[in-house]
Amino acid sequence: MKYFTLFMVWMLAAFVGTAQSKYFTKTGKISFYSKSPMENIEAVNNKAVSVWDISSGQIEFGVLLKGFEFEKALMQEHFNENYVESDKYPKAVFKGVIENSKNIALGSDNTTTVTATGTLSLHGVTNPVSSSVTITVKSGQLSATSNFSVVLADYNISIPSLVAEKISKRIAITITVNNYQPMPVK
Repeated sequence: MKYFTLFMVWMLAAFVGTAQSKYFTKTGKISFYSKSPMENIEAVNNKAVSVWDISSGQIEFGVLLKGFEFEKALMQEHFNENYVESDKYPKAVFKGVIENSKNIALGSDNTTTVTATGTLSLHGVTNPVSSSVTITVKSGQLSATSNFSVVLADYNISIPSLVAEKISKRIAITITVNNYQPMPVK
């Protein structure tokens, strides 16, 4: 936890510059959902950290995997111990670019759909990811939402044969940030 916090502080410091183009949040929401015939699995983490430089489009997200909350404690235990091995791989990180983000009109209420491309690092594996992102500016508040899915096998997350029918091999992920804040100027 201490190293993740230090990493995120370093990441935030790397983006400090003109406050008008750099934004951050420490309260991003990442949720995932897996539909299966036996039982649906869903979890949410409301402590994702993100830094976004609108002028260059660079964006990073980081989330501690132990921060995901499940409806059932046993699911949360299995997620952390058996699937993502959060003691060994404590975080997931997305690093990428939001294409054409400098064209987002921050001075007026609007909604724009853009594309984010980059890499997602999870469970010791890094893979390319691309997703559409809906950016909304309303009353001066900047927010973003994205939906995409990942295949568990692409991140070396194996499903034991005993429960293979209970867990989908593809997980739907939703990212929501309702409160990007301007970076403070040093």
